[in-house]
Amino acid sequence: TIGPSRVEFAAIFFYAPKHFESLPTLMATVTKLNLKEETGDCHRLEAEQSEAPAEISDSRTKRVVELGNGSEVIYMPRFLNYDQSWDFLEYLNKNIPWNRPTIRVFGRSCVQVLIFLLPFSFNFTLFPRDTCYVASEGLPQLVYSGYQPHAYSWDEFPPLKDILDAVHKAFPGSRFNSLLLNRYKGGDDYVGWHADDEKLYGPTPEIASLSFGCEREFLLKKKPDKTSRGKNTSGESPRKRLKKDAFPDKHSFVLKHGSLLVMRGYTQRDWLHSVPKRVKADSLRINLTFRLVL
Repeated sequence: TIGPSRVEFAAIFFYAPKHFESLPTLMATVTKLNLKEETGDCHRLEAEQSEAPAEISDSRTKRVVELGNGSEVIYMPRFLNYDQSWDFLEYLNKNIPWNRPTIRVFGRSCVQVLIFLLPFSFNFTLFPRDTCYVASEGLPQLVYSGYQPHAYSWDEFPPLKDILDAVHKAFPGSRFNSLLLNRYKGGDDYVGWHADDEKLYGPTPEIASLSFGCEREFLLKKKPDKTSRGKNTSGESPRKRLKKDAFPDKHSFVLKHGSLLVMRGYTQRDWLHSVPKRVKADSLRINLTFRLVL
């Protein structure tokens, strides 16, 4: 782990009598500097020293992207303020029971499909990132990519309830009761092209994605039209079809520290999204995705 430089630490220690009332406060600041240095290479966030309480951004900072056909994405680059975002990043990194699911494969009958009958056992990483799942009691169990995560309670992690309240305040008409957390330790951690279209979310799931730490690129691309294959088989007029095709079929967002991105409407039905590998993204990123299980 790369920590603050000796000069930075010495400066903090020298000025401690003036700016810190206790040793725990001093050590908390050193820890925050350590996290900032770990993630500083890839997101180049400006230094902000605001002592004001954390507030969600107002509606003027929202960027609404119409995807067409009843789908949209809302992006808020400054949903949470800078200092509180660092506090949440530190808390999540240390206190969440992160898990990187693996499948134990052994024996000739299991291995033959994957590695051509090699008679030895090995661990296969199911997800190239760390995960955790939090949900309200009594909900149907989540299963995705053949994996069923353990559902932790909201009461076990009070700061997550605070974040959920902030999201609900920003979007009064929305409601979320489950949370899938992802931790990317570096540029080799990623999530491939997929859609969160599990049946337990319903036909038009709304997903709110909150990011902390290293900036990563979030990509959207439209699913291929399996029926028309470029031909007008829908019976629509050329004018109406031209208007529909006017929407781009690819989008890219750089998810900043403390930013919120919301996918709405038929986004999961008609679009795929991913967070690809990035060589220069060599630092920690934590992502919270809030969902409503019906």
